[in-house]
Amino acid sequence: MRKDRIDAAGALALGGLAFLFATNQIAISIAVEGFAPAFAAALRSVLAAGVVALWLGLRGRPLGLGWGDAGRGLALGAAFAAEFLCLFHALDLTTVPRATIMLYSMPVWLAIGAHLLLPGERITPTRAAGLGLAFAGMALALAGNADSAAGDLRGDLLAVCAALGWAGLTLMARFAGARGMGPETQLLWMLIGSAPVMAAAAAFEGAALRAPDLGSVLALLHQSVIVAAAGFLMWFRLLARYPASSVAAAGLLTPVLAIALGWAVLGDPVGPGLILAGALVIGGLVLVNRTGAPGTARR
Repeated sequence: MRKDRIDAAGALALGGLAFLFATNQIAISIAVEGFAPAFAAALRSVLAAGVVALWLGLRGRPLGLGWGDAGRGLALGAAFAAEFLCLFHALDLTTVPRATIMLYSMPVWLAIGAHLLLPGERITPTRAAGLGLAFAGMALALAGNADSAAGDLRGDLLAVCAALGWAGLTLMARFAGARGMGPETQLLWMLIGSAPVMAAAAAFEGAALRAPDLGSVLALLHQSVIVAAAGFLMWFRLLARYPASSVAAAGLLTPVLAIALGWAVLGDPVGPGLILAGALVIGGLVLVNRTGAPGTARR
């Protein structure tokens, strides 16, 4: 049943989902200790696609992978592959808190793209202020890179590229949805279409296995089955039940939780400068989302 506001059950579900998505960067960072980044990303897509297809089959729903949608679907898959290849390599090089700040600049790039491509998605003065804050936070984080032994500028910039890819993928999904492609079908195309691209990238990466152990295997399974498949499906169900703006606003918890988990679980350094940078980016995202930025699926 569709509701016009977030109730207690919805708030609890959104809080749990934000925490779940915050674990994604942690899981990737652990997984790439045992598997090469592109190979791990390819395995993630294959496993998640299997779970989504199984879920649709158990519910008696068609996969929706018709030839008429193949062009759009494969384009979604290629964009999805580019985003996650950048993210997996970013988390192989830099820390979770730094990568999170860069990755969650996505609404900044999405707002700029929407301003250029979508009618009615103009950059208002409030949104422009939010973009300015977010850019200032990113600049501060990048400028402080040299002071952080754990940070790596290459990883930070790859995380920015992942954010750009995420924004582009979201715009592509908006256009695909306008042509009647449902969210579950879009997700399945993203996963199936991305796997061969990632596998091809893995062929140029050298050894696929590094030092896989139980932790890296469980981390890969967690992000494949729990985050990429079950988490996305839950996100779509919440969007179907509650107002999109309220669901998207709850997603702002994810970067805060990811930064905290990177520090608590992995011991990644989080100094005053990085905290200020994160606060500026998150504050900017609040302003961007207050003015109706396009809805996005979380990671």
